[in-house]
Amino acid sequence: MEWTGRVGLDTIAAQWGRIGLLGFGGPPAHILLLRRLCVEQRRWLEPDEFEDGIAATNLLPGPASTQLAVLTAWRLRGAPGALVGGFCFIAPGLVLILALSAFFLAGHPPLWVLGAAAGAGAAVPAVAVQAATSLIPGSFARAGRGSRARARWAGYALAGAVAAILTGPWLVLVLVAAGLAEIAVRARARGGDGDGDGDGGRRAPLPPAAALPVLPVAGGLAGLGAVAWVAFKVGALSYGGGFVIIPLMQADAVHRYHWMTDGQFLNAVALGQVTPGPVVHTVAAVGYAAAGVGGGLLAAAVAFAPSFLFVLLGARHFDRLRADRRVQDFLTGAGPAVIGAIAGSAVPLAAALGRGWQWGVLAGALLWLVAARRGVVLTLLAAGGAGALAVLAGLPPA
Repeated sequence: MEWTGRVGLDTIAAQWGRIGLLGFGGPPAHILLLRRLCVEQRRWLEPDEFEDGIAATNLLPGPASTQLAVLTAWRLRGAPGALVGGFCFIAPGLVLILALSAFFLAGHPPLWVLGAAAGAGAAVPAVAVQAATSLIPGSFARAGRGSRARARWAGYALAGAVAAILTGPWLVLVLVAAGLAEIAVRARARGGDGDGDGDGGRRAPLPPAAALPVLPVAGGLAGLGAVAWVAFKVGALSYGGGFVIIPLMQADAVHRYHWMTDGQFLNAVALGQVTPGPVVHTVAAVGYAAAGVGGGLLAAAVAFAPSFLFVLLGARHFDRLRADRRVQDFLTGAGPAVIGAIAGSAVPLAAALGRGWQWGVLAGALLWLVAARRGVVLTLLAAGGAGALAVLAGLPPA
């Protein structure tokens, strides 16, 4: 993959900073906003390029939407674009969550704030559904017009959805299996030569063997070392999306290192959902609880550093991989599994809603986003306002 050099760093800073500032709702919202900017509005990238980027970053450990933001910025301006775009995407939410952590972790937050968090969180499943539906047309067209190809597409999507609901961090294995299955099917259809273009049996690289869930290890770390280790697990050793890291961090922050109470950790999770930018920003709130502002900045730096390294070290090879038919076959299978996983993530998110009024907010968000095709940011802000009003009216927060 070669970067184009046709977009200025100031444009990247402004646009990626805007997404970082307005990207409420976690990975589904970020994917949607990046696609609208890069594919639909500015036409910097082709739809299949963007879908390939989603599939590739979902096979990596760590925050996939951050990696996608870094990768798309790299595609436009190389390493400087990746660094500028990634930093501007991350910084707004990081500053905000550290500022709010100082308030929330100092005592009990006001009820209206909890209500706003519960309201915005109730709309997030709808954002996941909208993000998935926006990716379906391009992926479905890529599968081909044959009935068998489309049946496989549906099967991969269903497998991704079920895996997102049931398997958590093992989701990556389903994505890899869908891609490998498509390679096998298409190689057999071409007579077993793998690509049919006379390349002498050239073999495409398979997904990295390191793409396996890694369990946290208990150790004698303490202080900033422990903060760095927890953040490293979040950024480099966790799979399945931002929400998979929540139980992992809770075990460390609450039960192993006792940096936070259960209630404070729930507040940190709420902050990670209602503030813009990656859900992984929750790790900064955990770092703040452990060691103040320095701990929060250290946790963020360690958690996001692998995402930059993965792109800076590997993105230059992406065009060569995309040109290889076996890799194309792999992404044709993995792509719908990723779409299914994004849609499937809505189920556990919705299952976490604990109050009846939240289901009303979710229903309204679904109608507004999916049926009316309205904007994500306004929807989440309105949902947060509805939650605050609900609590002020006497309804219990989530």
